[in-house]
Formats: sequence, C-alpha cells, structure tokens
Amino acid sequence: MKNREISLPPVPAVLLAIISVQCGAAIAKTLFPAIGAADTASIRIGVSALILLLAYRPNFKAVTAKQWKIVIPYGLSLGAMNLIFYFAIEKIPIGLAVTLEFVGPLLLAIAGSKRLVDYCWVLLAAIGILLIAPWTNDSLNPIGIICALLAGAFWSTYIVLGGKISQIMNDGDAVSTGMLFAALLVLPFGFLENGLTNLTPKLFGMGIALALLSSAIPFTLEMKALGQLPPRTFSILMSLEPAAASICAFIFLHENLNFNEILAVVCVIIASAGSTLTAKK
Repeated sequence: MKNREISLPPVPAVLLAIISVQCGAAIAKTLFPAIGAADTASIRIGVSALILLLAYRPNFKAVTAKQWKIVIPYGLSLGAMNLIFYFAIEKIPIGLAVTLEFVGPLLLAIAGSKRLVDYCWVLLAAIGILLIAPWTNDSLNPIGIICALLAGAFWSTYIVLGGKISQIMNDGDAVSTGMLFAALLVLPFGFLENGLTNLTPKLFGMGIALALLSSAIPFTLEMKALGQLPPRTFSILMSLEPAAASICAFIFLHENLNFNEILAVVCVIIASAGSTLTAKK
C-alpha cells in the first residue's frame, strides 16, 4: 500500500535501526574482499533507492521548491556518509571507524545541549567511545582516519537535514527521494572502481539483503524518529552504534570483547537510556 506509515515510537525505531545496520555491516564485511568498497556502497544505496521508490512511489511533481532545497542535500549527505565510511573501513578497523565517525554526531549533541544533565549523558557516551576505541594501534592509516571523521561530519549533516525535511515532507517520500539522490552520487564511484564486473548472482543477493538491513529499513525508521526527537537526543541514542558493532562482531564474527569494550557497552547503554528518560516532552 502506498505511503504506509511505520507506527513504532521514535526510541524503539532508533534502536531497531541500529540493530539492522549492524547486521548489515556483517554482510558488507563479507562483500568487501570480493567487490570492493565503492561497489558495495553502490549496491547498497542503489538497491535501497529502488526498493524505497517502488514502496512509496513519491510524486515528484508534488514536491515543492522548499522541499527540494532540503531533500536534495539530505540525500547527498546520506550517500556521501555511507560511501566515505566504506572507504574508511577499507583502511582501518571497523570498530575504530565507527568510533571516529561518531565524533560528528557527538559534537552535534554537545552544540545543541543547554542543560547540565545533557552534558552528563554526552560525557558518559564519550567515555564509552574512548574505551571502545583501539587507540593503542600504532599502524593506523591516516587516510582511513580522515575518511571516518569526514563520514561523521556528513552524519551530523544528515541528522540536521533529516530533522528539517521530516517536518515538511511525508516520511516515506522524504527517505525514498533522498535515497534517489544518494544513489546518483554513489553509483558513479562504483562504476569507476570495478564497474560491478565482479558481481555474481550470490553476491547480488547478499547486496539486496545489505540494502534492506543497512539502508532501506534503518533510514526509514530514523526518518520517523527524527521528526519526533530533538537532534541531541537522537545523537546520544546513536551512541549505541559502537557498542552494537562490538556485540555483533562477537556474535557473527566471533570476536571476543575485552574488559574495556564491555565497560564501553555499559556506558553507552546508560547514556542512551538516561538521555531518553530525561528528554524534554
């Protein structure tokens, strides 16, 4: 049915989006050695755009000039965020990349905060991020670090623009139209890298699952939440990303958690729960 709305409350929607993204990350890690970062991003964003356009069938003729001015940069920031993040995890460990990427939303949360309690939750989340980051690794690729930080900047832009477009445009129309522009940005990089020449039916099937788990489902859920949560609360909730990445790595990739990583999980969960409980109505 056209434009069917997701009825989940905003906080569960964000949490489900996080779980979905991390499950998709496990698939992406399998695709990387076979087809590369740009091709993986192209499949993810391209298939997601197709799925969302078919599901919501937005009426482009009805989009106003005001909506175009926000939904286009929203989509471009979405595409850039994902493409650059994939370039980052080609160069540096995914746990560090997720942690560095979160610097953007964390700074956004600090900038938008006006109450002492909000700073406390941000500080606790920051402690968790510091604990989970493998700072002792002295062989990190500087290009990977720069890409991760740049992805975080685009993530912040996505949060701000997503909040704005959700106020003036239907959720489904916004995310499907935005994903179309994300695909227009990302697809050329895929053709420049390998031209999708290494793609097999099995890999393409995995790409469809990746698109659903990492883009189509979570971005739709996040768009719903962005329209109901202040940017700082959304940003702190997203601090679960590094913790969720570590948990998924343990479950799917059999990577053990050390004490600092377990402590980080506790910190970010408390910060996320605390920010939700103390958020202004």
